[in-house]
Amino acid sequence: MSENIVPKDLAGQIQEKLDGMNLSQCLTCGTCAGGCPATGLMDMDPRKFVRMLALGLYEEAVNHDWVWVCTMCKRCQAACPMDVDIPNLVFFARSQWPRETRPKGILASCDHHIRSRGGAMGVPLDDFKFTVEDVAEELAEEPGYEDFKVYVDKKGAEYALNQNSREPVTEPDELIPLWRILHKVGIDWTYYSEMWGGENYCMFLADDKNWEHIIRSQVRHLEDLGVKYLINTECGHSFFALWGGLRKYNISHNFELVSIVNLYAKWIREGKLKVSSDWNKDLKIKFTVQDPCNSTRKSLGNYFADDLRFVLKACVGEENFMEITPNRNNNFCCGGGGGSLQAGYPEDRLIYGKKKFDQIMKTGANYCVVPCHNCHAQIHELSEHYNGGFYVTHLWTFICLAMGELGENERVYLGPDLEEFGL
Repeated sequence: MSENIVPKDLAGQIQEKLDGMNLSQCLTCGTCAGGCPATGLMDMDPRKFVRMLALGLYEEAVNHDWVWVCTMCKRCQAACPMDVDIPNLVFFARSQWPRETRPKGILASCDHHIRSRGGAMGVPLDDFKFTVEDVAEELAEEPGYEDFKVYVDKKGAEYALNQNSREPVTEPDELIPLWRILHKVGIDWTYYSEMWGGENYCMFLADDKNWEHIIRSQVRHLEDLGVKYLINTECGHSFFALWGGLRKYNISHNFELVSIVNLYAKWIREGKLKVSSDWNKDLKIKFTVQDPCNSTRKSLGNYFADDLRFVLKACVGEENFMEITPNRNNNFCCGGGGGSLQAGYPEDRLIYGKKKFDQIMKTGANYCVVPCHNCHAQIHELSEHYNGGFYVTHLWTFICLAMGELGENERVYLGPDLEEFGL
C-alpha cells in the first residue's frame, strides 16, 4: 500500500465527485464482488472497497494498490441493485495519488502523448507520416490498389480516422487490412495530425486535465478539417476515451463519433464489403469473440456487440461461431483494460484474466477475434501463459480473408492453419 498523503477533506470530495451519492446505499450484498474477476486480488474486492469508504477508512482505501488492478470495467455497477458507481470511486481514488507516484508505465504514456501531440508511444508526427506513406506506397503496387493513397489532414474529407500507435510503431503491416477495407468501400477519409493516436492513457491515469486536453485538441483540429464523422479504429478504450470524454467535459462538436465495427456491419449489409464465409465451409475452423467492456457495457452496449457478431459470422459462417458465456453487456473483463498492461502488476493481471481464459477455452474455438488493442494484447498473453493454444486476431484480418484480400505479410496473428491460406 502506498504511503501517500490523503487530503483531509477526502470525504467531502468523494461526495462532490459522485454528485452527492450516499455510500450508505451499499447493501453489502456482495453482488459486485461475486461478479468481479479482481475479487481477492491484493486481499481486496469491490464490496470491501466501498465499505471501507463508507466507514471512513479513506486513507486505507484510496492508497490501496488494488485501485490500479481494478480495470473500472463497470460490471460491478451494472450488477449492483443500488447502482453504486464503484468505477467512479476507483477513478477518484487514483486521482488522489500524487501524480509522480502513480504507475510509471501509465504516467509515461500520458506524458508521451501530451509532449508529442500524437499518441502514447510519443511518436513524432513526421515519423508517423513517413511510416504510413511508405506502407501506402507498397500497397499501391498491388493490382486493384494503384490509386490508393493515405492522407493526413485532408480538408473536407467526410471521415477522419484515428490510429492506435501500435501499428505504425511496431507492426506497420497491420495497417494494411483496415486500409484495404476502406479502399473497397470507397469512402473519403483522412488521418489527422493533432493527437492522432487513438489511445488515451491520461484517462487511465485519472488525469482529468490532460484527458480533457487531448480530446479538446482533437475536436478543434477535426472541426477545422470539416469532417462529418470520426471513425474510431478497433480499440475499446480509445472509443470510450472519446465517447466518455466528450460527455464528461461537455465538449461540443459537429462531427459524429462512430466505431469502425458498426461501420463494418453497415457496409456488409449495404453490399459494399463483399465478404463470404465459403472459405471456411470445409475447414470448419471455430471462432469466438471478446466483447470489449469499453465498447459495450461502458458506451455502445449491445448495438456494438450484436454488430460484432454479425460481421464475424458473415466472414466465418454462423455454424462456426462459438458463443462465449456470459457475453455482450454482461461479459467478463479480460483484465487488459484500465491501464493494467502498464500498471506494473503483471501477476495480478494474469490471475484476473484467468476467468476470461476459461471462458474462451470452454467454447472450443480455435480463434478469439478481439476488436480492441488492450484486450488483444491481454488475451494473446493469456493464451500463451496458460497454454491455451488458441489464436487472437483483429476483426479486420478475417474481413480481408473473407474478401480474398489478405496479404502475405498481414498474417502475424494467424495460426499455421491459415498462414498461407488463399495466397
